[in-house]
Amino acid sequence: MKLKNKVAIITGSASGIGKATALLFAKEGARIVIADIGEKGRKVVEEINKNGKAIFVKCDVSKSNDVKNLINKTIKEFNSLDILINNAGIYLCKTIEEMSEEEWNRIININLKGVFLCSKYAIPHMKKSKGVIVNNASTLGLKAEPESPAYCASKAGIVNLTRSMAMEYAKYGIRINCVCPGPIDTPLFRNAFRNNKELKTYVNEHTIMKRPGKPEEVANVVLFLASNDSSYVIGSCYSVDGGEAL
Repeated sequence: MKLKNKVAIITGSASGIGKATALLFAKEGARIVIADIGEKGRKVVEEINKNGKAIFVKCDVSKSNDVKNLINKTIKEFNSLDILINNAGIYLCKTIEEMSEEEWNRIININLKGVFLCSKYAIPHMKKSKGVIVNNASTLGLKAEPESPAYCASKAGIVNLTRSMAMEYAKYGIRINCVCPGPIDTPLFRNAFRNNKELKTYVNEHTIMKRPGKPEEVANVVLFLASNDSSYVIGSCYSVDGGEAL
């Protein structure tokens, strides 16, 4: 019970890494706020509430009013906020020439601006709880890849935003770190490929371990960063990528 009675918001937690993190945190005793733009998040809440406590808040992290509502409902329900997992994100495979301005803005707004907004409105409450923020970046925030300029830019932004926030808010007892997942077997990752053969080829060529990671393998690292096990870790970026970034 590493997170007993802690209150954790996890964005983008209707599926993938966010869902795996929510389920793991609940097992570790946390009270969970499932924040997602999709209604599938309600099913995750139902699963958690069999043995724990969770609520669902529909939220588009790129919209400040949605994020304010998310934070307000969390405080109203649980009277505290201890952990924020900025996990929500999208991907698009297009070159600079192919990508429209609207597509660029959408990726930057959800992936990067979403981290800014959620952190902005969560931090005032976390100053009281000496909370923890874990941002979900990517190995593509540490290295570049063709045909993913907006995604790479957004994730690289998260890496340095994490470091900047960590430096600013350590004085309040708030620890801020990020994870950099590689090819993880999630709907987001699978949708980037036309078929399983293409996916397997990518994994074989890009990772040392020659397999995609499981969402639970990322969730385990997020748990470490969110718990007191990482009490002396701050401003760090943990690769969970099967060796992709090497």
